[in-house]
Amino acid sequence: MPSVALLGATGSIGTQTLDVLRAHRDEFTLVALAGGQRLAELAATVNEFSVPAVAVRHEADATTIRGLVPTSTEILVGPAGLEELAGRADICVNAVVGFAGLSATLGALRAGRRLALANKESLVAAAPVVERVRQGQVIYPIDSEHSAIFQCLGESGRDDGYREVSRIILTASGGPFRTWPREDLQRITREQALRHPTWAMGAKITIDSSTLMNKGLEVLEASALFGIELDRVDVVVHPQSIVHSMVEYIDGATLAQLSEPDMRLPIAVSLGAPHRLAGGFGRMDFSKNVELTFEAPRWDDFPALRLAYDAGRRGHGAPTWLSAANEIAVEAFLDDRLAWCDIVPVVAATLDSYDDQELVTEADVWAADAAARDIARRVVAR
Repeated sequence: MPSVALLGATGSIGTQTLDVLRAHRDEFTLVALAGGQRLAELAATVNEFSVPAVAVRHEADATTIRGLVPTSTEILVGPAGLEELAGRADICVNAVVGFAGLSATLGALRAGRRLALANKESLVAAAPVVERVRQGQVIYPIDSEHSAIFQCLGESGRDDGYREVSRIILTASGGPFRTWPREDLQRITREQALRHPTWAMGAKITIDSSTLMNKGLEVLEASALFGIELDRVDVVVHPQSIVHSMVEYIDGATLAQLSEPDMRLPIAVSLGAPHRLAGGFGRMDFSKNVELTFEAPRWDDFPALRLAYDAGRRGHGAPTWLSAANEIAVEAFLDDRLAWCDIVPVVAATLDSYDDQELVTEADVWAADAAARDIARRVVAR
């Protein structure tokens, strides 16, 4: 029975992973958890699944959770704790939010464990370093778009660089402001930006979806994840979020993965591959009138997408700076210190200070991330 380490257990992906594990209790055993601020929820999961080890962010959190779990529970702290637990199980589900998930990504890969990845920022920000550590290991993506691509590609062509693939087509819902006039984009509130039309997600990814930065990060992730050139990754807006992405082949055929919006499906795919887990998450009823529409992104009104492509073409540490600056800008918006329409300009202004920096070691990545955050904070404070 495969063992699972679930890191980021109290977030949106984490709680949905627990749904999948509850539905398949006889097929997986949960041996490690990590969580952030929701310590009572984390402790409840430790107790429900009799999890022997848990990681928290700070020593104060460790003190709190010690009083909520059995005395036999091993408690680890900080990035080192994340990295340690990532290597203990057969499968590491990395659902940590943001750049903080890098430790888990590297820990799982170094230990040769299956990495089920929902943390796109660690791959975007540290792609050259992750690729060296990865050494050809398959990463099983949990993002719905990348899971769709993974399913459409299969194993064929992986070793030859997918030469029969013409392009990858990522679908985007367009977010809550897809049809808003340009002038109205200047007056967006926090509550409006957190109201996604099709997905229930955490705050950070929901805001990223509203600016289309999430799709820009996914473009960079797809290129790194599948080893496909950036210019072979396209984006199309698909408001229904039923076609989760597509792969176009050189003969003109296009394969797509369809399902109702339900993150438990890509989670199940990443846990069960190469086999399918029974459950029917996201099952479609094609006897009903299913509407599928597609349109081009509004590049000028949502400049985050172009900014991500530009950072990817610059390479080296530019995507690191993009991801770090975006985290700072989104945090400021959620704290009511920045307007929605200023999120992407803060990222762009931060990237204006970027000087080409090659990423050779993990320390290089952390240094690039810290430098970008420092500049982004200064830009926000102007």
